[in-house]
Amino acid sequence: MERHAVVAIPEGLHARPAAQFARLAAAQPVPVRIARADGAPVDAASILAIMTLGADAGTDVTLRVDVPDGAAQADVEVARTALDALEKFLTDPGR
Repeated sequence: MERHAVVAIPEGLHARPAAQFARLAAAQPVPVRIARADGAPVDAASILAIMTLGADAGTDVTLRVDVPDGAAQADVEVARTALDALEKFLTDPGR
């Protein structure tokens, strides 16, 4: 399952926002990966990996949670909720 978002955080995913995003990703019950539109996915729970993305304000990113085909509806909802939380963090600068 994927979700596309545009980073709306004025300073982008650098230093403090990257740490906050990584903590939020680590708190999710499923592993999440994040990638720039033109790059390889990295672990969204890793501060260093997030900072290496170079995701400034306005950068298009993709959030991904692996949900197997035929997964239970509850598992799909858990993944959707995780993506909702992370997308909101990226797109709502007033978070």
